[in-house]
Amino acid sequence: MTKDPTTELAPGAGNPQAAAGPVSPGGGGRQWFGHPAGLSTLFFTELWERFSYYGMRGILILYMAAAVAEGGLDFSDGKAAAIYGMYTGFVYLLALPGGWVADNIWGQRKSVFVGGCVIAAGHFTMALPMLGLPEQPMFFSGLILIVVGTGLLKPNVSTIVGELYPEGGARRDAGFSVFYMGINLGAFFGPLICGWLGENVNWHWGFSAAGFGMVLGLIQYKLGERNLGEAGLLSSGDSPEIVSAKARNFYLVSAVAAGLAVVFAFLATSGVIALSLQTVATWLGYSILLLVILFFAYLIMGVAWAAGFAVLFGIAVAYFNGTAGELAGQYAIAVTLGVFIVANLILLGAQRGVITMEKRRLMVIFWLFLLAALFWSGFEQAGSSLNLFAERETDRMMFGWEMPASWLQSINPLFIITLAPVFGALWIWLARRNANPSIPVKFALGLLGLAAGFFVISWGAANTGEGALAAPVWLIVTYFLHTCGELCLSPVGLSSITKLAPRDRVGQMMGIWFIAAALGNLIAGLLAGQLENLESQALFAQVAMIVGIGGLVALLLSPFVRKLMGNVE
Repeated sequence: MTKDPTTELAPGAGNPQAAAGPVSPGGGGRQWFGHPAGLSTLFFTELWERFSYYGMRGILILYMAAAVAEGGLDFSDGKAAAIYGMYTGFVYLLALPGGWVADNIWGQRKSVFVGGCVIAAGHFTMALPMLGLPEQPMFFSGLILIVVGTGLLKPNVSTIVGELYPEGGARRDAGFSVFYMGINLGAFFGPLICGWLGENVNWHWGFSAAGFGMVLGLIQYKLGERNLGEAGLLSSGDSPEIVSAKARNFYLVSAVAAGLAVVFAFLATSGVIALSLQTVATWLGYSILLLVILFFAYLIMGVAWAAGFAVLFGIAVAYFNGTAGELAGQYAIAVTLGVFIVANLILLGAQRGVITMEKRRLMVIFWLFLLAALFWSGFEQAGSSLNLFAERETDRMMFGWEMPASWLQSINPLFIITLAPVFGALWIWLARRNANPSIPVKFALGLLGLAAGFFVISWGAANTGEGALAAPVWLIVTYFLHTCGELCLSPVGLSSITKLAPRDRVGQMMGIWFIAAALGNLIAGLLAGQLENLESQALFAQVAMIVGIGGLVALLLSPFVRKLMGNVE
């Protein structure tokens, strides 16, 4: 998911008030192109971090699916895609505890540096097989380190940007626009350099390049740290004793969680627990969606209803386990979700004049959560199924030279850089004419743009086979349409959540938005895994149909959803 202001973890993800606190602007009055000098430090830190993340992501599934003779892991498409989905999903899930750590123990500035060090260690760990170390243990250890490090860095570097502008306003917005340009530049160059090294020289050289990119970001971060002033320092208001107690508890919980994860991994890999990675990823997705349903049931209906939905899911799993086998969880979560939606509709109809505006808006947030998860489940095919299509079924020969498949991963950030100002101007132009689409309509347009892209690539895939390859233009047009969809949905996403959320639950609702991204990334990986049994044309057509139907439903329901929002624009 590249890289406009709200596809990245937003300011104050761990604490929504963090970015608004009165701090001294960075740099002691020094300026960088009209902005606090500290912005340059954070701009290049984030540029190099995104360089490392998207550079490695561009070759991740290609490396996993490549044969051992080609230096890869020779995983099946299903296994590789499941790992990819869990990796990218946990990147967003761990941003929530990462924000908490910064707000309560370390402060944002230390969290960013420690996170960057852990990220670099992760990339270098993935490259250690060049020195003769075992391939798979280094690979999985490196992925875990990158996930943990990104969880510490991502939610907090944006928060520091916000703290550079204690006055807020348009200048702060302009600062974030400059900052996100760095994000997209890093995402553009990462696949070009890491992808070329990984595909043409050695996969581990690509991972090393990602690690060196993060190291460069850390070096300039420390050299420019003086420009940050007081921004990013711990300001929780707690006494040192309380901070120390929180730190001890966090370290204890983290150690227990890590220990349980190691035990589970050992039991699964040794055959004691007969679970495939696909099964683990699938049930992780069910669990995330169930927890979100229970959370909103508690907020809207009360604890008894939330408990009732948990019992309903358990009964449904038990019932379908005897009739549907492996699909029991899928049917059970579908039933639970359907009953929850119907219950909300009944509640609205039966208590039209009683139900509060706050609860109506919570219903809207849940609806937007579902639409966002659906969007990212298709959009994040870029690094998985679409990346494999680029490698296997796309003609990349240019004047006798074969372009690396991962280079096509740079198309989306390039389109973001060029099209974001166009869409921004378009929304302003429409707003002046009282024709700016509502938030629900923009979500629907985003889904329809995504579906259109998958229809295009499905058409292109239909022309492959028996030695015939698709031209790169099919992927380029697909990424263009996907970017248009992203620019319709993503920029209003987090903004709408913060506007709709109850005042005392803004942080929690921001977390819900990032959980939608995590769930979407996880589902994207599982969908891509179907390439093991489906032709690419059939998979892309399937995704286009599902997302397209979701977009049409969202469009049809947009007037109803708009009414539930009240006066929120």
